[in-house]
Amino acid sequence: MSFSSRVREELSNHIPEARHCQIAEIAAIFGMCGRVIYTEKGRIYTKIHTENIFVARKYFTLLQKSFNINSDVSVKRNVFLKKSRVYTVAVADDTLSRKILMAARLMTPDGEIEENCSLTDNIIIQSPCCRRAFLRGCFLAFGSISDPKKTYHFEIACADEQKAEFLRALMVSFDIDAKIILRKKYYVVYVKEGSQIVDMLNIMEAHNALMALENIRIAKEIRNSVNRQVNCETANINKTVSAAVKQVEDITYIKNTVGFGELSEALQEMAILRLSYPEATLQELGKLLSTPVSKSGVNHRLRKLSQIANELRGGNEPI
Repeated sequence: MSFSSRVREELSNHIPEARHCQIAEIAAIFGMCGRVIYTEKGRIYTKIHTENIFVARKYFTLLQKSFNINSDVSVKRNVFLKKSRVYTVAVADDTLSRKILMAARLMTPDGEIEENCSLTDNIIIQSPCCRRAFLRGCFLAFGSISDPKKTYHFEIACADEQKAEFLRALMVSFDIDAKIILRKKYYVVYVKEGSQIVDMLNIMEAHNALMALENIRIAKEIRNSVNRQVNCETANINKTVSAAVKQVEDITYIKNTVGFGELSEALQEMAILRLSYPEATLQELGKLLSTPVSKSGVNHRLRKLSQIANELRGGNEPI
């Protein structure tokens, strides 16, 4: 099971205790994948279509808990995707269908089907707990989250721009920096930052998934930190080795060209020590001198030797 499916499964098992939160989640699910069917006699019935069993199960349970309605559930195979199933949860009774739509504020008192995409006017989402429930329902219906071991990405796909802007504003009310992108025929509300996705899971009350994601984030941060440290140390070692090799080459060139007789006593001692201990660090070389000096002192002498070697290569007499 993918990480996204595990999140959905956890959310499907989370049933709010408060009835107003249950209705908010019903409104979200129906608003994302529900339909109102009108009969020839002017009566209506409602149903949702989904390929996700967790959505169907959650919607069925919420209707039962909130309205004491036992809805009709049917399962059909997708004609185009033989392995996929389409779940339908329907309420065939006109009175009950109107009751659900009126409670979810998806139908006006005049019987018009209308969804209020306003944070200030929509009574369904005035409480923070109901906003959490609404976001949970939207994610269940048309949301997904990537495997955090690979990348961080959270999204909810919307059929129109107005709904996408509404969801984005809802997330922003929880300090989530959500953005919108048009992908094919859907407006996708998405979050890319790992810490913000953790916050979204907390908002939707997917606490098990939150802990799993946090553990993965911590492991990735530790691994990245170790890799950076190793790379830094490797780079420093390579730099030190390259410098030591160049120093040995320069000193050997001086020895083979003019010898050490023209060098000062300090440079002679330094040259002999470097040839004797090619792998020693500057600090170690400084301690081996007859009169110990600091790393900077050793570095100064080695640079002087390199300067002399370069002058000899150029055909100039060393200073």
